[in-house]
Amino acid sequence: MKIAFASQDNIHVNQHFGWCKEFFIYEIIGEDYTFLKSVDSSLEIDDEIEKLSYKIECLEDSDILYVQQIGPKASMMVKSCKIFPMQSSRENEKIIDILEQFIKMQKNPPLWMRRLLQNES
Repeated sequence: MKIAFASQDNIHVNQHFGWCKEFFIYEIIGEDYTFLKSVDSSLEIDDEIEKLSYKIECLEDSDILYVQQIGPKASMMVKSCKIFPMQSSRENEKIIDILEQFIKMQKNPPLWMRRLLQNES
């Protein structure tokens, strides 16, 4: 399961999806997580749909997008690309805490996560 985080520092989830300049992509395999790479998403595009499409392309093959905020139109576009968008529940949530929560959730996954895990096997 690959997760793209919208972050300024690769420590906290602190970026709005549409304004994010860099995504940090991690992968969870079993009980472990690994940092895969950062993806530059700083290209400035005026047209809203083109900008959102570009941001989604930057997510590459992520399964989950975790952001501080995401608008309804962007959320629908992300979902249509089979990426599950999630919004942070609190300000400056730590990426490692979220990754550890996802690892724990795999033991008794909610429906949305069960679908992701089934698609991986």
